[in-house]
Amino acid sequence: MAEPGSEDGYEAAASRLDKAFARLEASVRSLNGRIRAHSRIEADTQKLMGERQRLASELDKVSAKAKRLDDSSAEVARRLVVAMESVREVLAKGET
Repeated sequence: MAEPGSEDGYEAAASRLDKAFARLEASVRSLNGRIRAHSRIEADTQKLMGERQRLASELDKVSAKAKRLDDSSAEVARRLVVAMESVREVLAKGET
């Protein structure tokens, strides 16, 4: 026959086991939530990386265009100086 103390021991052990399962279940739910959050962060990171690449490409194109415009501006300025010198020479010859 079972001893009276063993019944209490069994119930105490069963109670501890139930509590352990409850803690395990809570931990698994928490872990699942963190995994979903991590997945969202990874997806957002991938989107940001794609956007960064697109913006870097656009920046390269705009920088190249700015360089061409700067070079053109320098050439126009050089030609203006040559034209102004020619006009001065013509005016100087006309005054004499």
